[in-house]
Amino acid sequence: MDLPIVVGVDGSEPSLRAVDWAADEAALRGAPLRLVYASLWERYEGALLAQELGRPTEEVMAQDVVGVARDRARRRRPGVDVTTAVLPEEPERGLVHESSTALAVVLGCRGRSGIVEALLGSVSLAVAGHAHCPVIVLRGSHDNQARAGIHGRIVVGVGEGAAGSAAVRFAAQEAGLRGVPLEAVRAWRRPAHAGTGHPRADVVRGHPRLAGEPAHTEQRQVVEALEEALRDAPAGLGVCCRSIEGHARDALIAVSYDADLLVVGARRRHGHLGRRLSRATHGVLHHAACPVAVVPERL
Repeated sequence: MDLPIVVGVDGSEPSLRAVDWAADEAALRGAPLRLVYASLWERYEGALLAQELGRPTEEVMAQDVVGVARDRARRRRPGVDVTTAVLPEEPERGLVHESSTALAVVLGCRGRSGIVEALLGSVSLAVAGHAHCPVIVLRGSHDNQARAGIHGRIVVGVGEGAAGSAAVRFAAQEAGLRGVPLEAVRAWRRPAHAGTGHPRADVVRGHPRLAGEPAHTEQRQVVEALEEALRDAPAGLGVCCRSIEGHARDALIAVSYDADLLVVGARRRHGHLGRRLSRATHGVLHHAACPVAVVPERL
């Protein structure tokens, strides 16, 4: 059975934007779409209202939420197989459980709670930190409209031990599906005793273009790590590398303004139930200017 792309829906405009984006992704991958509404409300209050009203109003609302989302997905991508589910549990727990049998989970940047637009909703943050599959958080649009990529590139943040990483593989696949180049980015910091020099190096498939005399040892090591990370990129995929001096969080947020999707890894040790997002990942989830995919990496 083909794994679905799961979307967390709650009736908010950001969640409907996530439905649009996920429907496009499902069409690209030839995957089914699963729309999930999760809430504890039915478990604790449904029985009482069932006695008073004959049917819990939350149940009515939940079915309306998934029904609207289903209709929207079918209008946008008529050829995609769409199913729905209403789960009587906490959204975070329900969506993390769904992620164990999903190709990816797609979420809006905030839900119905009305959190300030610049900040990430608690559900999205919790799911991104604990899911078993890639989680895409739809940042970057303030009109809640999902549009085709306009920048024509996918960017992946490369950290330590990136060779063969799940994040790089996911980013390469996304770039290939869209027919756009993949750019790998890694931040670096010069030692306090080092002299000044050019802070950036751009590389295309092992051919560095370095400015300044000479390039720092740390910078050269970053360039080598970037090339190693892209060593197994599919033939024919356009790739380039960029090393940026500074904090990883700031570098990734900066490149997100010119990307259609920013991909980052989240490390978790095998058998460990929790995963603590790095400061850089936490930062881009709150402040990136484009959708962010958080891909679990097992150590």
